[in-house]
Amino acid sequence: MRTQGSDSRNAGHWIARAEGKCSRHKGWWREGKDKLATHSMTTKVWINTRGQIPKATRMAIQEALEEENSKDTPSFGTEDLEEIHRSCTEAGLLGIYNFPGAVYATDRSNDRGVMGAGYFKLDELRGGCCQLGRGEEGNSFNRAKLGVACLALEDTKRKQDRKPIILLSDSACFLSSSQKWVGEGKSPSMHGNPDADIMRDIVQLLRERIAQGLLTIFIKIKAHQGDPVNELADRWADEGRQSENI
Repeated sequence: MRTQGSDSRNAGHWIARAEGKCSRHKGWWREGKDKLATHSMTTKVWINTRGQIPKATRMAIQEALEEENSKDTPSFGTEDLEEIHRSCTEAGLLGIYNFPGAVYATDRSNDRGVMGAGYFKLDELRGGCCQLGRGEEGNSFNRAKLGVACLALEDTKRKQDRKPIILLSDSACFLSSSQKWVGEGKSPSMHGNPDADIMRDIVQLLRERIAQGLLTIFIKIKAHQGDPVNELADRWADEGRQSENI
C-alpha cells in the first residue's frame, strides 16, 4: 500500500520512497481525473517489521514510484481481487466481460491541437491507435470519437472472424450522431456533416457487417471510473497522437 508520512512509525519500516507523481488525485473517480497527482510530501511504502518482501518486488515497487508518466498503467491481472474489481465496474455489471464476441473499448485524446484515437480489444488483450487528420480545422470531440469507432470497425474487418462485437464509448455525442443512420423511415444526409469523411466509412463498414449477419452493439459508459478496458483505451489514444498512421 502506498502511504505518505515521516520516518516515525512504531510498527513498521519503509521499503521504498520517491518524490513526484505516485498516486491519483483524491476523489479522482468522482471528477474523472485520471492523471497522477504531484504531492509535496515524499511518498513511502511501509511494511510490518516482521514482514519480508523479495528484492525483485522491492525493485518493482521502487520503479513504480519513480514512474514519470502522467498516468498510471491499468492492471489487468487474474488475481481474485482484480477480477472482483472488474466485475463491479460499469462494464462488469453490464456483463461485458462475459460477452461471447469481441469487445472494443474506445477513447480519444487531444493535446495542443493534435488528436489521437485508440482502442483496446478485450478478448485479445491488445490495442491499436492512429492520429486524426484535419486537426487544423478544429479539434472536434465528436470527430475523434467517430475516428476511433471507424478504427475499431476496420480492425474487425481485417480479422475476418464472424463475431458479434460490442463497441464501448464514453461519448453520448457519438451515439447520437450515429443513431440517425439506424432504422427505417429516415432520410439522413452527409451534406453539411463536418465529419462526413469518417461517418461515410463507418456506415459502409456497418452495412457490410449487417450483410454478413453480424451483430454490432454500441454502448455508452462513463469515462475514468477505474474500468481497466476504458483506461487502457485511453492510454492507446494518447499513443495515437504520436502515431504515423493518420
